[in-house]
Amino acid sequence: MIRKSMSVCAAVAALGSGAVVSHAAPQSERGGHYVYRTLNADGSYTTLAPRSESHSVARQWNEVMLEAIRVDKARPTVHGRNLYHVSAAMYDAWAAYHPAADQVFHHERLMDFDVEAARNEAISFAAYRVLVHRFYNSAGAPGSLQAMHDLMDTLGYDKLNTSTIGNTPAALGNRIAQSIILMGGSDGANEGDDYANLLYMPVNEPLFPDFPGNPDIADANRWQPLAIEYFVDQAGNPIPLGSLTFLSPEWGWVTGFALEENDKTVHERDGAYWPVFHDPGAPPLLGGVGNDYYKWGTEMVAIWSSHLDPSDGVEIDISPTSFGNSVLPAAGDWAAYYDHLNGGDWGIGRAVNPVTGLAYPVQEVPRGDYTRILAEFWADGPSSETPPGHWFTIANYVTDHPLFERRLGGEGPILGDLEWDVKLYLVLGGAMHDCAITAWGCKGYYDYVRPISALRHMCDLGQCTDPLADSYHADGVNLVPGVIELVTTASTQPGERHNHLLGSVGKIAIKAWRGPDFIIDPDTDEAGVGWILAENWWPYQRPSFVTPPFAGYVSGHSTFSRGAAELMTLMTGSEYFPGGVGEFFCPENEFLVFEEGPSEDITLQWATYRDASDQTSLSRIWGGIHPPADDLPGRHMGVEVGTDAYMHARRLFRGFVTCPVDIDTNGVLNVDDIELFVFAFLGGDLFVGDCDGNGVLNVDDIECFVSVFLGGCP
Repeated sequence: MIRKSMSVCAAVAALGSGAVVSHAAPQSERGGHYVYRTLNADGSYTTLAPRSESHSVARQWNEVMLEAIRVDKARPTVHGRNLYHVSAAMYDAWAAYHPAADQVFHHERLMDFDVEAARNEAISFAAYRVLVHRFYNSAGAPGSLQAMHDLMDTLGYDKLNTSTIGNTPAALGNRIAQSIILMGGSDGANEGDDYANLLYMPVNEPLFPDFPGNPDIADANRWQPLAIEYFVDQAGNPIPLGSLTFLSPEWGWVTGFALEENDKTVHERDGAYWPVFHDPGAPPLLGGVGNDYYKWGTEMVAIWSSHLDPSDGVEIDISPTSFGNSVLPAAGDWAAYYDHLNGGDWGIGRAVNPVTGLAYPVQEVPRGDYTRILAEFWADGPSSETPPGHWFTIANYVTDHPLFERRLGGEGPILGDLEWDVKLYLVLGGAMHDCAITAWGCKGYYDYVRPISALRHMCDLGQCTDPLADSYHADGVNLVPGVIELVTTASTQPGERHNHLLGSVGKIAIKAWRGPDFIIDPDTDEAGVGWILAENWWPYQRPSFVTPPFAGYVSGHSTFSRGAAELMTLMTGSEYFPGGVGEFFCPENEFLVFEEGPSEDITLQWATYRDASDQTSLSRIWGGIHPPADDLPGRHMGVEVGTDAYMHARRLFRGFVTCPVDIDTNGVLNVDDIELFVFAFLGGDLFVGDCDGNGVLNVDDIECFVSVFLGGCP
């Protein structure tokens, strides 16, 4: 039995009449914190104190920026760009007092008797000016701007000094900010019009998730806006009435950090051009190429929704012993990568912590607690920094770890806190910005459907398993006994699993998270898992958010997280967190936001940065936000972007962008540079031997070296 369609106009009228009850509840302050400790041979833990030294000015400005992001609109693309530009401003100020390092946006070299003091002041003026400019009209502007003013006062700098004249550190910082602000007006982001879309128009009418089913979708392979009575974004900002606009579909045009033209494919659609970097190709299509994978993945989202019940008796080990160490599959193995019915991937874990030489202790927890925590923790960061900002909090956690040594690439001398911070922030900010351009370029062009639209649509059509049974449709869902079933006369009999669905014979039922209708007080209630009509299926999200307002393919979380994981691995010189494990503590009944939980204390653990990244991606499937089709292509893109960002940043640090032949960076070109180049080229050293900076060592690099060497560097 398929219900009749409700028109958009009727739905709008119903919303306006108050027919739909809002289930939004005030968010409580979520508990939880990162953990610093080490395991002893007897199985006990020793708690470690994070670094007690005062933080650099770069770190202080980074923290102010992260807090400003938390109270602004949740726009991952915009804030990825902000993180990059502010980080570049601080790096350019630092590099201005370095004899060889290249700068990013503002190219100027100065000298000062007190370089440390000059750098601190120039960094502060540059960061302050860019931050004030970018957050002046933000949702949390009053508090954010005051925090920026207060930090300038605390540091002892005159925030009213706007002069760009002279060689003072303040004037330099103001000039750097001026260069970045001017550049930002023409980098393709449309900042002057609050990043508004210029071309994109959705092909589907909005979905009203408070009403059953999805009757008005025209193309089940394209993105569908959501219309929510009272939308609250990830940062807690209310946006009342109307359907939600696609965020940044044209972001592929924005100027990046290390993206190369040869990585870009320009597509044409509807008379417009859409750039896609590291193009993964088209996603699977319902009724087209990849039909079976489309269904398999969408159905898996429904199946994994049944894992969100902490009282189902299923216990799993979430320690690095069992979780992680998961090699990314090639395209042909994507389906084999996931445990379709039980959740998780093909990771084999790690028997021994390589730092301590001890086995990772087993941590058995209710699967339903673990999956809900993941959906919350990785949704937008612990305090809504958006995904790019979340990885800045992880980077700061690593930097503060008492077992971590700040060596670039894990080699050479220990860097001072300021040098480490400005370099880390530049390369991480650049990578996150490039991940946003890459993922959203893909999102804008392929314009792909989200699970809430796809699953409801397929289940509205019916089932495709048994042509002789009720509600058969070739584009319907596959039935999975115990999880996705057809409501029948027999299954609705008293005492049977669907007896509460009496009157819905012929419809599709899913054993899944029951949704926000079952939560009155999020501090005491949990929705649990049970048999619901598929037409009412809801992602594991609050009713004021439902699903992010942009297309699914590819997953931004997968792209951001894998890019950051590759970058952190390269930047620190180790794939492992300091001490061989990273940890975040989630206290009982104080961590989840829109329902009670977890039912016990749980500590998230990751041996490596890649393990943390993989967990991010899986969380989006458990959360009902992405099918597998969105996930793995994004991870592979992140690997490319993160690696390229690191390679480019290392060339900047050495001054190889403007002068790739001054190998010893002493300002003089001589036979020493020739010898060093030859040695690096023959040894496969990309940092030194890759003269043209394309990531490949070949005869072109020899020709580049000879040409530049003979011509001399600027």
